[in-house]
Amino acid sequence: MLSLSKILARLVIRAFALVLAYALAAFRDAGPFALISSLEIIAPYVLLFVVVGAALDLSQKNWRKSWRFTSLSDVIVMARNSTATILALLAAVFVFDRAAELPRSALFLAWVLDVLAFAGVLTLRRAMHEGALTSALVPFVNRRNLPERRVMLLGEMDSADAYLRELARSPDALHRAVGLVTPHSADRNQEVRGISVLGDASRVEEILDGFMTEAGQLSVLFLDGSVAPADLDGDLVARLKARDVRLLKLNRVTELDGELARSSVRELDFNELLARPPVHLDHERVRRLITGKRVLVTGAGGSIGSEICRQVAALSCSHLAMLDNSEFALFKIEQEMIAAYPTLSKAARLCDVRDAARLRTFALQERPDIVFHAAALKHVPLMEAHPADSVLTNVIGSANVADAAVAAGVQNFVFISTDKTVDPPNVMGATKRLAERTVCQRRRPGGPRFNVVRFGNVLGSAGSVVPTFLAQIARGGPVTLTHPDIERFFMTIPEAVQLVLHATAKSAFDQVEGVLVLDMGKPVKIIDLARRLIELDGKVPGIDVEIRVTGLRPGEKMTEALFDVTETARQCDPGVLEVVDRNAGVSLSDAELRRLENLARSGDDEGVRELLFKLLDKLRTYRADNVRAIRDAS
Repeated sequence: MLSLSKILARLVIRAFALVLAYALAAFRDAGPFALISSLEIIAPYVLLFVVVGAALDLSQKNWRKSWRFTSLSDVIVMARNSTATILALLAAVFVFDRAAELPRSALFLAWVLDVLAFAGVLTLRRAMHEGALTSALVPFVNRRNLPERRVMLLGEMDSADAYLRELARSPDALHRAVGLVTPHSADRNQEVRGISVLGDASRVEEILDGFMTEAGQLSVLFLDGSVAPADLDGDLVARLKARDVRLLKLNRVTELDGELARSSVRELDFNELLARPPVHLDHERVRRLITGKRVLVTGAGGSIGSEICRQVAALSCSHLAMLDNSEFALFKIEQEMIAAYPTLSKAARLCDVRDAARLRTFALQERPDIVFHAAALKHVPLMEAHPADSVLTNVIGSANVADAAVAAGVQNFVFISTDKTVDPPNVMGATKRLAERTVCQRRRPGGPRFNVVRFGNVLGSAGSVVPTFLAQIARGGPVTLTHPDIERFFMTIPEAVQLVLHATAKSAFDQVEGVLVLDMGKPVKIIDLARRLIELDGKVPGIDVEIRVTGLRPGEKMTEALFDVTETARQCDPGVLEVVDRNAGVSLSDAELRRLENLARSGDDEGVRELLFKLLDKLRTYRADNVRAIRDAS
């Protein structure tokens, strides 16, 4: 019924446009008499005009378009259809009677009137839907019912326009926009839907301080990544939190290129407030890498593994296989994938990467195109106390996964590594370094492309420092750290995984193999991180919450690095560095790996530790007579 009413309305507009155009051209009058006379004279032309127009609308299914959500592209399509209809009418009347009764100017006027009249109807319907019509006609209507919570918008003008349009459609909206801060100084003093651009990001502190002194609650909404939480000074964020200013983000369910699928406002978490400014990437290659491919993720229930599952599912992989040794972690990510992607083909397997036979069976069943190996034991002090278990999972387990990938005919194998493999004084870093080499030396002509992606700490991961500090702050302190000068590299989990996928695409399409390192930016002092977390909770470090230094733990380093003594790096893509290792030709023999595995399975922790660091020295000691290393370095 609604579609029929649209078709009829469009017919009436076309008929009226042609009749009015004829009246103006022939009688130079638009009164009732002129209109009636015009209709009597050109009735056949009017009938032909509306029939041709209706046929065009039906063939293009224009009746399916919702007039409530008219966009500029819809208006352009409408103008194009009107032009085609006029041209069809012109051709027809010349064939029938050389347009004897139809002035040429009437055709042009009919086109103008048809376009303007229909565009006006569409605009009016859109304005009614968005509530803009009432506010325009009666500017002060319902002012007393405006939301009390003011919101300052931070982001691009396009993002602000989209948000304000959505806000206008919500009669029970909780926020009232009071200003916009953009990243561009040239935008100042412009307006978006009645909201003024108050300045650029360099003036955000001054602008927010001014609004905090006014009555009423205030929120700050980050619309996109152009003005990020990391752009705000730590003291400013602390003052905002202390005054109950809510820090919000436009939450988006997206493809990796940022196209909006569904949005809502949510509170920013600590990880986003602490994160560095994001690296902006071109994700077209990542989409081509994943879409339609079968993907296997080990450690799928972990912090990195679960985020890989989310992102490859969002990129429309054809099948997702998830493997983990933790029952609860695997159950949790499987249920999340079922809820978020009910139509996605998926499989979940409870399996330990130490079990080579079961791994191989699962890989042959799933036949993945891409394997992301994220399963690992990574807690430094705990692995220092359990070197045998660390070797079995991190070294032997990685070799097992790589062998299963070869047997299954995988195209790309990605090993998730860590910056702790560089000059490692601890068992965890040493096992991951051996695992890197073990995986890379399984390259064969025509076999899978093996890559290692190395990066530092991720904010909010299981067992990381941020959740620990937050729990200590919630208890009232003290916040404990091992040394006042200790520092680490940090990035958020989603950003780390985006860069992992980006590095994998670089490997797949540019024929790059080896160790790739994510650009982690500048290292962060842990004591500064602790202070900012305390300030974000509205407290004063050292007064409300004590910061206590406990001393370095076994195997803990003061600082981390991304490259070892035998390594150099070259930029191969935005956010990704390629490692050039002068010792790339040094390999671990099968006999050495078997001996290490036998010691680990026997539970000989001291024997494992001794052999582990002996093999590590072999990989880190530069040998000038290594032909392949010299060739690679050159």
